[in-house]
Parts: sequence; structure tokens; C-alpha cells
Amino acid sequence: MHGLGNDFVVIDARDQTLALSGGQARAICDRRTGIGCDQLLAIEPPANGAAGAFMRIYNADGSEAGACGNGTRCVADLLMAESGSRAITIETVAGLLPAERLADGRIAVDMGPARKRWDEIPLAREMDTDHLDLAASMLADPAAVNVGNPHAVFFVDDAEAVPLDEVGPLLEHDPLFPERANIGIVQVLAPDRLRFRVWERGAGITRACGSGACAAVVTAARRGIIPGRRARVVLDGGDLDIDWRGDGHVVMTGPVATSFRGEIDASLLS
Repeated sequence: MHGLGNDFVVIDARDQTLALSGGQARAICDRRTGIGCDQLLAIEPPANGAAGAFMRIYNADGSEAGACGNGTRCVADLLMAESGSRAITIETVAGLLPAERLADGRIAVDMGPARKRWDEIPLAREMDTDHLDLAASMLADPAAVNVGNPHAVFFVDDAEAVPLDEVGPLLEHDPLFPERANIGIVQVLAPDRLRFRVWERGAGITRACGSGACAAVVTAARRGIIPGRRARVVLDGGDLDIDWRGDGHVVMTGPVATSFRGEIDASLLS
């Protein structure tokens, strides 16, 4: 499945135990010798009775992520189609994520509250999260926020001019981020429209990042770069609508698609 080109292998592990190692996850995610994806999503039984399922997220490098906006939309779409309902709550390491299907077919997900304190992101030391002491190449003065995952967001005049493949891995692994970070590049196109490119920790450049799009709007609103708390975010794979509500929660709305269904050869799991 994919959400705006951010693609996933989704495995239903509700009826059988799936204990993947990092190596097995990497093998499935490999685009040359496996199936190929940005993240591997495993649907497991929920621990919280309020949730319809637990979603475990493996990055392409085999590490686990806390939340995944595009992936949550995909899993919610599958489970809602299965049950015939128009709403479901997905449990993740980052918390409960309520989702609903809108009349136009898109899926809206409440990504939870935007966490803004330095120790919530987390950072290695205390500092102003609206203006991090961090720079690389042509990038400087980012803002940071945690929307299920840690994000550092840089505001630039031309998002396309940034060599994201060069600076992304350097900034992801900067000592300031003890859990690494997603690196976002934002260009303001209009008061309610942002261009966004992203380097995801553990996955590299992806065509879309739901939690990153949320981070872009939250940090732009915090700095007063946009006048409101809603914006359409233009990613490489398409658009997401983001609403940073008054209660602090961030709602992300966008489409999902199923590419194919199949079986994984046992050799990938050996």
C-alpha cells in the first residue's frame, strides 16, 4: 500500500505471532532483493481495549518507529473496509491514533498532541525548540517538534535547491538527537500552503511523510510564518491537509491506495 508514494508492506499478524528481527525487516524492505518499501507495518492484536488493532512500524533499516501518518491511514483503510465501519482507533508505540473515512474517501487521522518541550522531542540538551542551535551546509536555525516521531524543520526560500540526500543523513545522526530525527525542508508557497521535502530517519528520502507534514505546519504556526493553524502541505507524492487544532492535537487528512497483495517467500524470513 502507499499514501502519496510513501509505500508500505503491510502484514496481518493478528492471528499469528510475528517476531521480526531487524535483519528480516530489512530483507523485506529491500527494493532489489525483497519486496521493497519505506516502512514495514505489522497489524497485531491491541493491548488497549479502545483500539481496533496495534500497528508496529519497521523502518527500511530495520529500526522501529513510533508513529507513521501515511501508514496509519493505510492500516485504518484496511480495517475499516474489513469491519464496514467509518471510524477506528489504531494503537501504536506513540499512543492511540483515531482515524475516520471522510465522504470523499480520504482518511483523517488524529496524530495526537504536538510535543514541543526539548525533553519530549527528545534533544540531548535543553534549548529553545523554536530555534535549535543546529546547522549544516545551507541549512540553519530549525525548529523541532515531536508528532509521534522527532522532527527538525528548516525553513528555506527554495526547497528544491537543498541537497537533501547530502545533509539529511548528517542531520539525522547529529548528537543533538539521541533518538535520531526526521529532517524536513519547508518553503512557504502561500499563507495556507507549504512545500515540504523530507529525509526520514531509518528510511532516507521518501515521497511523503505524514508526521513530517504535521511537524511542518506546527512549526510554521509556532513561528508565525503562517497566520493560522491549518495548511495544505505539498509533498513529492501529493498533498496532505493538516489542522493543528486548538486542543493541541494534529489532524492529518489524505488518500490511500493498495498496489497489490501477495505472499512473502519464506527465504526472506530465514
